[in-house]
Amino acid sequence: MEPKNIVRELWDRMQARDWSGLGELLADDLVVEWPVSAERIVGRENYVTINAEYPEGWAINVLRIVEDGEVVVSEVEVPHGTRGIFRVASFWTVRDGHIVDGREYWTCLGSAASPQWRAAHVQRV
Repeated sequence: MEPKNIVRELWDRMQARDWSGLGELLADDLVVEWPVSAERIVGRENYVTINAEYPEGWAINVLRIVEDGEVVVSEVEVPHGTRGIFRVASFWTVRDGHIVDGREYWTCLGSAASPQWRAAHVQRV
């Protein structure tokens, strides 16, 4: 399977809550960093468990996936019924049919205040 298709499957299996299927896509020694919260997740089991235990009420909308060799970038929107709308930019490395590492930047839409000095030059989304 092409690397971009593996990343697409990652998001599809998360949306389906197919946790064992998600694990099949990940290397045993997977490492995923979440720089915004200063966390590192080491190991397939930890990554799957964190996602499986996240409070329900969310959906996943894949906005784009871009592949450059074994590096795949995905942009995903994750609306949650009570926690808001999240966006995540993820950078994945896929080798031998498995995701071996990743870096995910999770943010909540509008969570950073727009400075007043830019007001004349931007449109609020």
